[in-house]
Amino acid sequence: MSKAVQWIRSLVFMFVIYLWMLILGIVFLPYAVFAKRGALQACKTYARSTLWLARWMVGIRSEVRGTPPTGEVVIGAKHQSFLDIIMIFNAIPHGKFIMKRELLWTPIIGMYARRLGCIPVNRGKKGAAVAKMVKDVAKEFTEPGQLVIYPQGTRVAPGAKKPYKVGTAVLYEGLGFPCVPVATNAGVFWPRTGLMRKPGLAIVDFLEPIEPGVEREEFLERLENVIETRSDALMQEVGFDPDAVH
Repeated sequence: MSKAVQWIRSLVFMFVIYLWMLILGIVFLPYAVFAKRGALQACKTYARSTLWLARWMVGIRSEVRGTPPTGEVVIGAKHQSFLDIIMIFNAIPHGKFIMKRELLWTPIIGMYARRLGCIPVNRGKKGAAVAKMVKDVAKEFTEPGQLVIYPQGTRVAPGAKKPYKVGTAVLYEGLGFPCVPVATNAGVFWPRTGLMRKPGLAIVDFLEPIEPGVEREEFLERLENVIETRSDALMQEVGFDPDAVH
């Protein structure tokens, strides 16, 4: 298939999935407003259908490896694109995401994020933001779920390097939950910028949990090591050399 054809398919795909988000958001709105289960069902429907559309329209197949957690855990995940969000959310029973506060004001997404129990943070206030995040998370965990946080704080392009922030360790210590690292190669096929979507096998891999009680410095070192090592291996598996980016 030519690059031009794939670009056109990618453009149509992106239009379809955002239109579908709007339609589902409106259809499920009355249910979601009065029952959190409605918001969860809407988002699960969107995740499943988007993964199906990605395979059918642009050739992105998805695969989940490892054992997705079902109990109360912190999930520390590699974040390369919107695709890894969808794949992780679809794989776990009740994902709650640490998210940028600005997203609360996004039509459809903001309302459903609130109903799912996602935790907004102000990334510009650092220490104060981390303290408030811990307080908000403790309040929100009156209902079971899996708390998803991106240790690097943002999407990071395949092969690029960005430091791991302390927020994941603070939550791990404060909540006393195991932390499940998650690696991915999703950004190889669904980049964080641009419209082009490339066919191939996108993978998220749930790795062995880090049990509670590990000291902060050791925890962050272990978390970064296992996520980066496995993500690099997943990218190499599909023919992308992360070292070539440097």
